[in-house]
Amino acid sequence: MKRALAAASVAGLLMVSADAARAHPHVWVTYEATIVYDKGTVTGVDHIWSFDDMYTAMAIQGLDKNNDGAYTREELAELAKVNMEGLKDFNYFTFAKLNGTELKFAGPADPWLEYTNGILRLHFRMPLEQPVLAEAEGLNFSIYDPSFFIAFEPEKTDALKLASAPEGCTATFVDPAADKNAEDAKKLGEAFFQELGGENYGMSQAKSVSVTCKKS
Repeated sequence: MKRALAAASVAGLLMVSADAARAHPHVWVTYEATIVYDKGTVTGVDHIWSFDDMYTAMAIQGLDKNNDGAYTREELAELAKVNMEGLKDFNYFTFAKLNGTELKFAGPADPWLEYTNGILRLHFRMPLEQPVLAEAEGLNFSIYDPSFFIAFEPEKTDALKLASAPEGCTATFVDPAADKNAEDAKKLGEAFFQELGGENYGMSQAKSVSVTCKKS
């Protein structure tokens, strides 16, 4: 059972299919991100990742223990645990910078899976090791797989939210197409991707989230 769960986890697929990742994405995830505030600081980000139907169908095989056609939070708990253990090696595909300096995250909190309308969704929080003042300039978050094995895209509606934010705070997407270097990388296409082994291609495709607050 453990082996089957590991194979069904996102991290497990990445580990056994590294070469395949160099061609194109094999798993698609749409995400919602909530920027979390506390006492005038940004403390982290809450994730909801919705997996594509093909990955969902594979991942839930054998997990309906009572054969009632539903998948409870308890039935999915072990898969959630295996996913989070494996995703540690990939930094949970969550990155943050302040004025270009990388910020560190503490370990994930409160991970759980739900299965609704044929889609598997992973919920978890990524707290920053050190909170950042809400008024700090140059804070941004990104969610992506550098190898591009997994394609991350924001939900079409309500992809970004703020929790307990001071008045005047906003979170907005910055499209990589607005960055000339990223645009040039896109134009190089598949040849560039293959040459780099896919190591940085995911970053060039990822939208970043710019977080700002009006200074008091």
